[in-house]
Amino acid sequence: MFEEFTWEFIVGHLNYWLFIVLMMTGLYIVVARSNLVKKLVGLNIFQVSVFMLYISMGKITGGTAPIFPTDMKVDPGVTYSNPLPHVLILTAIVVGIATTSLALALIVRIREEYNTIDEAGILEIESTICRAENQLHGEAMGGRA
Repeated sequence: MFEEFTWEFIVGHLNYWLFIVLMMTGLYIVVARSNLVKKLVGLNIFQVSVFMLYISMGKITGGTAPIFPTDMKVDPGVTYSNPLPHVLILTAIVVGIATTSLALALIVRIREEYNTIDEAGILEIESTICRAENQLHGEAMGGRA
């Protein structure tokens, strides 16, 4: 039922192991770094590894393009590759580029507003602003909170 983890199994699925390493690298960067640009780079690494995983799964050894002959006499012995995974990933790449550009624009605005792109610095500034607003609100209420 279960295949043993033999050397042939590991080498035969080497591309999947590499994609997993890339995914975990991207995830680690997102979790471990507080710089917003580095987090975005980590997300892009993760995203590209998912793209490569899906494209790799869509590849069929010995498969040909699914273009039928003009006389519509299809040979049942011919193996056709499914183009759907590749088309979906092409769409995902376009969406990924748009998302990355939006994230970079937001990081620029955050830098203009807070003068930092470090997550800890932004949280510290936000908590200082929140405490100051709460103090002003308390004084406006006549000392009653």
